[in-house]
Amino acid sequence: MNKIFRFSEIVYWIIVVLCVIEVYIKWESNPQRAKLFLLFGIVSACMALFRRRWRKRFQNRS
Repeated sequence: MNKIFRFSEIVYWIIVVLCVIEVYIKWESNPQRAKLFLLFGIVSACMALFRRRWRKRFQNRS
């Protein structure tokens, strides 16, 4: 179960990196879309941190 939590945390961090790259590329040409990717990046970072906290809590309980 711990591997699944760790895997989902890594997937969220990969999404954050991809969103940051898209924001950097699209900021000049399409700022509206860049802001959308920025929002997705922030949400993904929050989810990654939430998953990490949940995984640590689950580990300490076991």
